[in-house]
Amino acid sequence: MDKFALENELRASGFPLVCGVDEVGRGPLAGPVVCAAVIMPAHEVIDGIDDSKKLSAKKREKLSTLIRLSAVAFSIFCVQPQKIDEVNILQATRLCMKGAVESLSVRPDFVITDGNMTLDIDTPQRSVIGGDASCYSIGAASVLAKVYRDALMDKYAELYPAYGFARNKGYGTAEHIAAIKEYGLCPIHRRSFTRKWA
Repeated sequence: MDKFALENELRASGFPLVCGVDEVGRGPLAGPVVCAAVIMPAHEVIDGIDDSKKLSAKKREKLSTLIRLSAVAFSIFCVQPQKIDEVNILQATRLCMKGAVESLSVRPDFVITDGNMTLDIDTPQRSVIGGDASCYSIGAASVLAKVYRDALMDKYAELYPAYGFARNKGYGTAEHIAAIKEYGLCPIHRRSFTRKWA
Protein backbone atom coordinates (compact mmCIF):
# COMPACT_ATOMS: atom_id res chain seq x y z
CA MET A 1 0.00 0.00 0.00
CA ASP A 2 1.32 3.42 -1.01
CA LYS A 3 0.46 5.71 1.90
CA PHE A 4 1.54 8.73 -0.15
CA ALA A 5 -0.58 8.01 -3.24
CA LEU A 6 -3.49 10.29 -2.40
CA GLU A 7 -1.34 13.17 -1.16
CA ASN A 8 0.89 12.91 -4.23
CA GLU A 9 -2.15 12.86 -6.50
CA LEU A 10 -3.58 15.97 -4.83
CA ARG A 11 -0.26 17.83 -4.95
CA ALA A 12 0.09 16.98 -8.64
CA SER A 13 -3.42 18.37 -9.17
CA GLY A 14 -2.47 21.76 -7.72
CA PHE A 15 -3.08 21.32 -3.98
CA PRO A 16 0.39 21.57 -2.40
CA LEU A 17 -0.75 21.85 1.23
CA VAL A 18 -2.71 18.70 2.05
CA CYS A 19 -4.17 18.43 5.54
CA GLY A 20 -4.96 15.09 7.16
CA VAL A 21 -7.61 14.97 9.89
CA ASP A 22 -8.54 12.22 12.33
CA GLU A 23 -10.40 11.79 15.61
CA VAL A 24 -9.93 9.78 18.76
CA GLY A 25 -12.53 9.10 21.42
CA ARG A 26 -15.86 8.60 19.71
CA GLY A 27 -16.66 5.51 21.74
CA PRO A 28 -15.66 6.21 25.37
CA LEU A 29 -18.14 6.81 28.16
CA ALA A 30 -16.06 9.72 29.50
CA GLY A 31 -13.83 12.50 28.28
CA PRO A 32 -13.82 14.60 25.12
CA VAL A 33 -13.61 13.60 21.50
CA VAL A 34 -10.24 14.85 20.24
CA CYS A 35 -9.33 15.70 16.65
CA ALA A 36 -6.01 16.56 15.10
CA ALA A 37 -5.32 18.27 11.78
CA VAL A 38 -1.83 18.17 10.33
CA ILE A 39 -0.09 19.35 7.17
CA MET A 40 3.03 17.27 6.62
CA PRO A 41 5.88 18.39 4.36
CA ALA A 42 6.07 16.74 0.95
CA HIS A 43 9.76 15.81 1.03
CA GLU A 44 10.41 14.80 4.65
CA VAL A 45 9.07 11.39 5.62
CA ILE A 46 8.80 9.99 9.16
CA ASP A 47 9.05 6.20 9.19
CA GLY A 48 6.47 4.23 11.14
CA ILE A 49 3.43 6.48 10.91
CA ASP A 50 0.30 4.33 10.91
CA ASP A 51 -3.15 4.01 12.41
CA SER A 52 -2.45 4.94 16.04
CA LYS A 53 -4.37 1.89 17.31
CA LYS A 54 -1.73 -0.37 15.73
CA LEU A 55 1.18 1.30 17.57
CA SER A 56 2.43 0.91 21.12
CA ALA A 57 2.09 3.86 23.49
CA LYS A 58 5.86 4.33 23.49
CA LYS A 59 6.01 4.33 19.69
CA ARG A 60 3.09 6.77 19.45
CA GLU A 61 4.74 9.21 21.84
CA LYS A 62 8.00 9.14 19.90
CA LEU A 63 6.19 9.66 16.60
CA SER A 64 4.05 12.45 18.06
CA THR A 65 7.17 14.41 18.97
CA LEU A 66 8.64 13.90 15.48
CA ILE A 67 5.36 14.89 13.80
CA ARG A 68 5.12 18.10 15.84
CA LEU A 69 8.70 19.01 14.92
CA SER A 70 8.30 18.17 11.22
CA ALA A 71 4.79 19.40 10.40
CA VAL A 72 4.18 22.49 8.30
CA ALA A 73 1.30 23.10 10.71
CA PHE A 74 -0.79 21.08 13.16
CA SER A 75 -3.63 21.68 15.58
CA ILE A 76 -5.56 19.70 18.17
CA PHE A 77 -9.18 20.45 19.03
CA CYS A 78 -11.50 18.98 21.68
CA VAL A 79 -15.26 18.79 22.01
CA GLN A 80 -16.27 18.25 25.61
CA PRO A 81 -18.78 15.72 27.00
CA GLN A 82 -21.47 18.35 27.59
CA LYS A 83 -21.47 19.27 23.89
CA ILE A 84 -21.44 15.59 22.90
CA ASP A 85 -24.58 15.09 25.02
CA GLU A 86 -26.17 18.16 23.45
CA VAL A 87 -25.63 17.42 19.76
CA ASN A 88 -24.76 13.64 19.65
CA ILE A 89 -21.36 12.07 18.99
CA LEU A 90 -21.57 12.18 15.18
CA GLN A 91 -22.22 15.92 15.10
CA ALA A 92 -19.68 16.50 17.88
CA THR A 93 -17.03 14.66 15.84
CA ARG A 94 -17.84 16.75 12.78
CA LEU A 95 -17.56 19.95 14.85
CA CYS A 96 -14.29 18.69 16.30
CA MET A 97 -12.75 17.99 12.89
CA LYS A 98 -13.89 21.37 11.60
CA GLY A 99 -12.43 23.06 14.67
CA ALA A 100 -9.09 21.34 14.17
CA VAL A 101 -8.89 22.44 10.52
CA GLU A 102 -9.89 26.02 11.33
CA SER A 103 -7.34 26.19 14.16
CA LEU A 104 -4.38 25.56 11.85
CA SER A 105 -1.92 28.41 11.57
CA VAL A 106 -1.59 27.70 7.83
CA ARG A 107 -4.62 27.38 5.57
CA PRO A 108 -4.60 24.03 3.74
CA ASP A 109 -5.34 23.68 0.04
CA PHE A 110 -7.14 20.36 0.48
CA VAL A 111 -8.45 18.41 3.49
CA ILE A 112 -8.62 14.63 3.75
CA THR A 113 -10.49 13.09 6.68
CA ASP A 114 -10.64 9.60 8.08
CA GLY A 115 -13.96 7.78 7.74
CA ASN A 116 -16.95 9.20 5.90
CA MET A 117 -17.21 12.68 7.42
CA THR A 118 -18.17 15.70 5.33
CA LEU A 119 -17.11 18.91 7.05
CA ASP A 120 -18.73 22.32 6.89
CA ILE A 121 -15.63 24.05 5.53
CA ASP A 122 -14.83 26.07 2.40
CA THR A 123 -11.68 24.06 1.61
CA PRO A 124 -11.93 21.20 -0.92
CA GLN A 125 -12.14 17.88 0.92
CA ARG A 126 -12.36 14.13 0.59
CA SER A 127 -13.12 11.45 3.16
CA VAL A 128 -11.19 8.18 3.15
CA ILE A 129 -12.49 5.04 4.86
CA GLY A 130 -9.56 3.53 6.75
CA GLY A 131 -7.53 6.64 6.01
CA ASP A 132 -5.55 6.44 9.26
CA ALA A 133 -3.90 3.27 7.93
CA SER A 134 -3.76 4.17 4.23
CA CYS A 135 -2.89 7.89 4.13
CA TYR A 136 0.30 9.30 5.63
CA SER A 137 -1.09 12.64 6.81
CA ILE A 138 -4.26 11.11 8.29
CA GLY A 139 -2.08 8.57 10.11
CA ALA A 140 0.00 11.44 11.49
CA ALA A 141 -3.19 13.14 12.70
CA SER A 142 -4.37 9.94 14.38
CA VAL A 143 -1.09 9.70 16.31
CA LEU A 144 -1.27 13.32 17.50
CA ALA A 145 -4.89 12.97 18.60
CA LYS A 146 -4.34 9.65 20.40
CA VAL A 147 -1.27 10.80 22.33
CA TYR A 148 -2.99 14.04 23.34
CA ARG A 149 -6.19 12.35 24.50
CA ASP A 150 -4.39 9.58 26.40
CA ALA A 151 -2.35 12.18 28.30
CA LEU A 152 -5.52 14.11 29.07
CA MET A 153 -7.24 11.01 30.43
CA ASP A 154 -4.19 10.32 32.61
CA LYS A 155 -4.69 13.76 34.16
CA TYR A 156 -8.38 13.04 34.70
CA ALA A 157 -7.38 9.81 36.42
CA GLU A 158 -5.70 11.88 39.11
CA LEU A 159 -8.78 14.07 39.55
CA TYR A 160 -11.26 11.18 39.55
CA PRO A 161 -9.31 8.11 40.74
CA ALA A 162 -12.33 5.84 41.27
CA TYR A 163 -12.88 5.17 37.56
CA GLY A 164 -9.50 3.86 36.38
CA PHE A 165 -9.18 6.40 33.57
CA ALA A 166 -5.41 5.83 33.30
CA ARG A 167 -6.14 2.23 32.33
CA ASN A 168 -9.37 2.51 30.34
CA LYS A 169 -9.02 6.05 28.89
CA GLY A 170 -12.76 6.46 29.44
CA TYR A 171 -13.84 3.38 27.50
CA GLY A 172 -16.54 1.12 28.91
CA THR A 173 -14.49 -1.62 30.53
CA ALA A 174 -16.07 -3.82 33.19
CA GLU A 175 -14.05 -2.00 35.85
CA HIS A 176 -15.24 1.39 34.62
CA ILE A 177 -18.90 0.38 34.45
CA ALA A 178 -18.72 -1.14 37.93
CA ALA A 179 -17.28 2.14 39.23
CA ILE A 180 -20.13 4.11 37.64
CA LYS A 181 -22.66 1.83 39.33
CA GLU A 182 -20.92 2.27 42.68
CA TYR A 183 -19.95 5.94 42.61
CA GLY A 184 -22.24 7.50 40.00
CA LEU A 185 -21.01 9.88 37.33
CA CYS A 186 -18.19 12.41 37.49
CA PRO A 187 -18.11 15.73 35.57
CA ILE A 188 -16.39 14.27 32.48
CA HIS A 189 -18.86 11.43 31.91
CA ARG A 190 -21.07 11.58 28.84
CA ARG A 191 -24.60 11.42 30.23
CA SER A 192 -26.03 10.22 26.92
CA PHE A 193 -23.62 7.25 26.98
CA THR A 194 -23.96 6.26 30.63
CA ARG A 195 -27.59 6.79 31.71
CA LYS A 196 -28.35 3.05 31.83
CA TRP A 197 -25.77 2.54 34.60
CA ALA A 198 -25.93 5.78 36.59
